[in-house]
Amino acid sequence: MSFSDSDLLPLSALQHFIYCPRQCALIHLEQQWTENRFTAEGRAQHDRVDRPEHETRDGIRYEYAVLLRSLRLGLIGKADVIEFHEDKVYPVEHKRGRPKPIHCDWVQLCAQALCLEETLGVEIREGAIFYGLPRRRQPVEFTPELRAETEKTAKDLHALIQSGKTPPAEYIEKKCAACSLLETCMPKKHRNVSAYLKEALREETP
Repeated sequence: MSFSDSDLLPLSALQHFIYCPRQCALIHLEQQWTENRFTAEGRAQHDRVDRPEHETRDGIRYEYAVLLRSLRLGLIGKADVIEFHEDKVYPVEHKRGRPKPIHCDWVQLCAQALCLEETLGVEIREGAIFYGLPRRRQPVEFTPELRAETEKTAKDLHALIQSGKTPPAEYIEKKCAACSLLETCMPKKHRNVSAYLKEALREETP
């Protein structure tokens, strides 16, 4: 299957989808967006590398803010940094904070690699994510399993957008507390009746 340019979705939506399909729909279907401290810090970190420039150091060419596209996966976006070594192409994504317990960052980086492979006709085996708080890179190997997860996520993302429906809210305290769309989403208010009654029962039980 090949997508047209008008059907391409943002690479960043893959991360939103894995983190929370409802958040993804609010952003990419309903055009809702609210900034909080976490998103502002992340944007500031991306701004440092979001410049269409290049430089060469120690024999490695660094390309910044590289435009990416995959008609096969139906994705479009930017890579923060692409390193061109003598024998490999190495994408590097910048993120604020610490590594997450779920693979949303890995999938986003792998999608960048798949876009580059489609454009350049090369195999990319590994990349890295630079996290702001530890201030160090985490290498990410593009295994067959991660590639399959990335392709499935892209497919599921397109299905969500094509459906035109925002999924119901699911309150997960740790995730929801960090989400900039908490007040827009109101996950506690939109929980189903069963979840509400279970919580109410727990609060009443001595």
